[in-house]
Amino acid sequence: MTNSNDAPKGANQMWGGRFAAGPDAIMEAINASISFDQRLARQDIEGSRAHAAMLAQQGIISITDAEAIREGLLTVLSEIEAGDFAFSTALEDIHMNVEARLTSLIGEPAGRLHTARSRNDQVALDFRLWVREQCDAAVEGIEALMKALVAQAEAGADWVMPGFTHLQVAQPVTWGHHMLAYVEMLARDAARFRDARIRMNTSPLGAAALAGTSFPIDREMTARALGFDCPAANSLDAVSDRDFALEFLSASAICATHLSRLSEELVVWSSAQFRFVAMSDRFSTGSSIMPQKKNPDAAELIRAKVARITGAMVALFTVMKGLPLTYSKDMQEDKEQVFDAADTLMLSLAAMTGMVSDMSANREVLSQAAGQAFSTATDLADWLVRALGLPFRKAHHITGALVALAEAQGVDLADLSLAHMQGVHGGITDDVYTVLGVDNSVASRTSYGGTAPENVRAQVVRWKEHLG
Repeated sequence: MTNSNDAPKGANQMWGGRFAAGPDAIMEAINASISFDQRLARQDIEGSRAHAAMLAQQGIISITDAEAIREGLLTVLSEIEAGDFAFSTALEDIHMNVEARLTSLIGEPAGRLHTARSRNDQVALDFRLWVREQCDAAVEGIEALMKALVAQAEAGADWVMPGFTHLQVAQPVTWGHHMLAYVEMLARDAARFRDARIRMNTSPLGAAALAGTSFPIDREMTARALGFDCPAANSLDAVSDRDFALEFLSASAICATHLSRLSEELVVWSSAQFRFVAMSDRFSTGSSIMPQKKNPDAAELIRAKVARITGAMVALFTVMKGLPLTYSKDMQEDKEQVFDAADTLMLSLAAMTGMVSDMSANREVLSQAAGQAFSTATDLADWLVRALGLPFRKAHHITGALVALAEAQGVDLADLSLAHMQGVHGGITDDVYTVLGVDNSVASRTSYGGTAPENVRAQVVRWKEHLG
């Protein structure tokens, strides 16, 4: 048995041999964020340039120093973008890494950059700028997918397919109508990102550590320079607010859920049992053992990735729920969640856009499936109400009896003889057959938002104009 005296030299005595490094190194490892917040480099430098220009205009630092800072920051940015920048864990974060390199480039003027500023308002600014850009990117990715769905809807505006409830055939609908349902979902997603962007567009810069600053800064100037509508009105809220990140994650999780629902349909539809669609080879894979397989792996992976995005949302909500005002180090745990969710969402949107653009719908199979399971029964009930003036509940009962009769004979409703129908209700005429075909069914659904081909074509025009 090994006793404490047998632990390797230098091992931490409190935690045992598992940790070979001493407490200082462990603290550095847990405290540092540069491994992930280096993604904020461009935003950090953009904010610093705006801050330096404002300090010079307000006479807080000299124009000469401000110019040196500006040029030095541009050099740092070029080094980072070229991959020539050596990030240091010992310097903890992107802010200190940039400042240290700026100091080595321009010397003493670099030390004046942090006047009237704290890392608290600095990181709040950097992160807000980054998330704002991601909102714009998400909208762009969503609209690309919407265009692909609209193209599918236009091509199949009058293609008949089954509509489902409980994954059971319910009523005939059109392929175009089904595609446009996802366009509506995605439009709400885009609206959520746009709305979140509006709400986050206030600048925290100048809030300093938490209480503001005694220097005569011009927060309106820096807000305008950075594309914000205005500076944040409360310094305590400015440094501690992460609502913008929570809203971004919430919008991302809802959008990912929509992508997952569409993915599920593509997985089912591309199966041998359905054969509604054929997925392109670009977004399918084979089997290592079964040569006949063509798997919709891209759709399956998108379906799974919603868990990562929703998990990121829950994680950040959990981080924020117990924090008193203002800044706490817990908030360093915000960025990795948002970074991963943003990357995952953009990849999923791009993959779904490719799948939708490339997939081919099997019109013949869709049409055959649309007529199964007495899908025009509701049309028959509606006809009984319109033509015979029956209460809907009575019409529903008569239709159920006719369905049972057709099922017993092994035929569809349209194949029942008029005599058999009249045996259930004597008022039925041969006009009933005009509503029993699936094409007639969808053509009759002309109420606003209905599945009729003319409605679909009108919606396609509307969305093409909207999307440009």
